[in-house]
Amino acid sequence: MSSLRVITLEHGGGGRESWELLNELVFSKVPNEFKKTLGGLGIDMPDDGAAIRVGDKYVVLSIDSYTVNPIEFPGGNIGSLAASGSINDVLMMGAKPLAIMDSVVVEEGFPIGRLDKIMRSFINVALSEGVAVIGGDLKVMPKGSVDGVIITTLCVGMANKLIVDTSLRVNDTIIVTGPIAEHGSVIIALQMGYEEFIKDLRSDSRPLTKLMLPLIDRYVDYIRAARDPTRGGIIQILHEWAVATGLTVVIEREKVPLREQVRSFLDMLGIDPLNVASEGIAVLAVDSKVANDVLEFIRGLGFKEAEIVGKVVKPPSEIAKGKVLVKTEVGGLTIAEPQASPVPRIC
Repeated sequence: MSSLRVITLEHGGGGRESWELLNELVFSKVPNEFKKTLGGLGIDMPDDGAAIRVGDKYVVLSIDSYTVNPIEFPGGNIGSLAASGSINDVLMMGAKPLAIMDSVVVEEGFPIGRLDKIMRSFINVALSEGVAVIGGDLKVMPKGSVDGVIITTLCVGMANKLIVDTSLRVNDTIIVTGPIAEHGSVIIALQMGYEEFIKDLRSDSRPLTKLMLPLIDRYVDYIRAARDPTRGGIIQILHEWAVATGLTVVIEREKVPLREQVRSFLDMLGIDPLNVASEGIAVLAVDSKVANDVLEFIRGLGFKEAEIVGKVVKPPSEIAKGKVLVKTEVGGLTIAEPQASPVPRIC
């Protein structure tokens, strides 16, 4: 590895560059015998968290850092985003979130009242979902050393059965539980000075306990994979699933839920909504035998715009192995590759 290479913003965008760097710096360096310690999940398959088996249950842990810019946005702030995102990561592995910790790095000169608002948002989200705030840390950096506030979270949950994203099978159905790309669109607009185009749009950032816990309780044996499409959007997730299994995921673009305001805004910028972050929906792969039942159950939980958007298939050719194919509005198929976020610091 050349010492002349440097980290770029694309490495933090959640796309191909992120995973290639993680593989180079971390995954490839951990010996295989240490990848399944204590019955846990190996890090050779990136997931929302890790798990350690304790008796007949699993302790699920997820750690994440949040650096969103701007710190406050329509629909939330970095505090509510951090709590929601960390809780969701645990949920997507089939676990009930129990407790959360935070580590806050704040810039010298940051207004205490503004930090209080952020931390109140963090705590309120956790408590509203029955998740205990059990500890944390605070560091202050000299002015100019950090841009405002960075929050790192650790969330802990318990699962009877894990949802592991390497479990896809041919004919599994892909479900998206709500309109995509809303959080990313809000942040892109604010960073680029296009607020007038999103006047009625808010980030979809929210915890998904009221969706996932009932789903886990009723359908965990039929859920092959689950993820919230943050950095990289739904294509990033589906691509990881396809690569991990060697199968092909086919989705229909016109079936993916998307608000017209989001579509028109991203079209204006030439950005594909399938690559844009969401913070309040889930992407699920479920057994096709129960797919329609699962969809109706999700809608009954209040996620009225949930849709079946595609399926998992045997690769029709060698070039399609481990790929995501998107059926366009006119019926053609294109290969979709993960892309880095169009702007940095989405979440």
